[in-house]
Amino acid sequence: MFRYWYTILSNLIRLMECVKTMGDMAVKPAEENCEEYNYGYVRYVIDVMRNSGKIDVEVFGKENLPEEGGYMMYPNHQGKWDLYSIISGHKKPLTFVMDIKKSNAVFIKQLVDVLHGKRLDKENNRQAMTIINEVAEEVAAGRRCVLFPEGMFDKEKKNNLYEFKSGCFKISLKSKTPIVPVVLIDSYRAYNTWHVGNLKTQVHFLKPILFEEYKDMNTKEIAEMVKAKIQEKIDEVTGLCKA
Repeated sequence: MFRYWYTILSNLIRLMECVKTMGDMAVKPAEENCEEYNYGYVRYVIDVMRNSGKIDVEVFGKENLPEEGGYMMYPNHQGKWDLYSIISGHKKPLTFVMDIKKSNAVFIKQLVDVLHGKRLDKENNRQAMTIINEVAEEVAAGRRCVLFPEGMFDKEKKNNLYEFKSGCFKISLKSKTPIVPVVLIDSYRAYNTWHVGNLKTQVHFLKPILFEEYKDMNTKEIAEMVKAKIQEKIDEVTGLCKA
């Protein structure tokens, strides 16, 4: 938490300017809106946050990201820094899905809007299904999207995993696109602990799981497969063995 508040307070004026700029970008007419430019600006803002917070993001597996077409990225969820670290390590524009209740805070709201993210209401099944269908259509058309299948984190979680919600994987079955498991290591230490000083976090993009590999599975089986691949990489990197 120290790093989180230090980053905000030490860049308060600059971040206020960034919030305004992203807000202006988000409401531009479609013909004036450039996805690559907007995404590049977001990455610049995250670089400011990363540098002022003394966070070194090590990125592995960029070669695993599909060169063409859309795909879903399903990462483990550790804390507030997670999405920023993925964006920092992912050169091509992406979007994301997040809980509607957390999507209207200052900066987060502008981030959702400028990257054309989706707000999902977990308490409204009809709205949630509409969002799933919309994302599936966009990913099938070539977009790249991040969705955290655990849906939550807490201070006790650290590098451990919680249950993966199987409903998230309906998007992949509907879009028939690759699944890219994403592994975050020590991301929780950035904004969810009182750690002080230089910090290294890691992002691992694992080999994509092609539609042909999971098309005959149900969403629960897909969720278990993705979780197992993420757990395997966490164990490999941290040396932790989970019973």
